Amino acid sequence: QRVEVATEAKASLAEAAVELLSPRETVFLDSSSTAYFVARKIVELGLGVTVITNSLPVMEAIAARETPNVKLVGIGGTLRPLTRSYVGPYAIHTVLGHFADRMFLSVKGVTRDGVLTDADELEAEVKRAMIAQSEESVLLLDDSKLGARGQNAIARVTEVSSVLAHGAPASALEPLRATGVNLRV
Repeated sequence: QRVEVATEAKASLAEAAVELLSPRETVFLDSSSTAYFVARKIVELGLGVTVITNSLPVMEAIAARETPNVKLVGIGGTLRPLTRSYVGPYAIHTVLGHFADRMFLSVKGVTRDGVLTDADELEAEVKRAMIAQSEESVLLLDDSKLGARGQNAIARVTEVSSVLAHGAPASALEPLRATGVNLRV
């Protein structure tokens, strides 16, 4: 269902995200529906990257197409049926066994004071570990995330390298700008 919401924003964010990728990079993709759009764009363009993900839909999007340039590393663990993603101690262990040049993530919401949140504590842990193992982490943000809040804190927005935002009015982005994060609209 999440894939059907804000599709224009997610497609635009995915396009901007893949422009940041270079051949032979390794990239973490979280289990967000926005990251799924990034995966589809990577496959569509046949980018020569390695994708590491805990998202079953991302794995399926990559595995379903003949993309010899795209390598896939699947993160296992306990399946979370709602998001079709793998979480838990084994997922964290696998993430910590890898380093990535880049990470693309989205969140349930960003609080007014710049805390990234998720609805699930195990999902939040996986995202936190991916941020820590990435040279550069990029938050993909549509306007529905601003002011929304999940139950579990992932990190402060200042802990990600940059934010790509789509469709948010300048006034709504002002609290993010105030943190000093690298923000691109």
